[in-house]
Amino acid sequence: MKPKASPKTDQSTVRQRIVDMAARLFHQQGYNQTGINQLIEEAGVAKASLYQHFKTKDDVLQAYLAQVSQDWFRQVERAIAPLDTPKEKVLALFDLLKSFLESVDFRGCNFQNALVELPPAELNTRQLIRGHKTKMSQVITDLLADADPDLAAQISLLFEGALITSQLYHSVEPVNAARRIVERLL
Repeated sequence: MKPKASPKTDQSTVRQRIVDMAARLFHQQGYNQTGINQLIEEAGVAKASLYQHFKTKDDVLQAYLAQVSQDWFRQVERAIAPLDTPKEKVLALFDLLKSFLESVDFRGCNFQNALVELPPAELNTRQLIRGHKTKMSQVITDLLADADPDLAAQISLLFEGALITSQLYHSVEPVNAARRIVERLL
């Protein structure tokens, strides 16, 4: 006999199903092109269940981006942990970026994609996006703590530029070019 799930487990499963479906739909279609009714239907939840967990579609977007950010930084940690030198670790970030872009068929950065769809007055999601990008810059700054502080800022810009340019051209070549520049700089 299968044990009955607790209401708390059921609720967290429903919430996670909504966030997981939002991740897929927002990343594939975009935030503005994904309707709340489509999200409800494809997540297989009742409208009341969605609104029990999220007051607005913006709240769903924020939960999705928070989850993506946590997942990304876990991947960053796994990618750099076994390496010894700051140079190896920074270059590994570009390798991770290349793998990510290929895995999403060059759909690009979840955060950049969401940012361009937000109205200027939507500050909470913008703050979340800024926090993610600041944390990524801080990772690079921390790895290059013994280097000129401007170097970390330059490499962060190369990272972000390679990310958006790869999406534009549907190619890893911008990431490869940025990686070569970083290799020379370090």
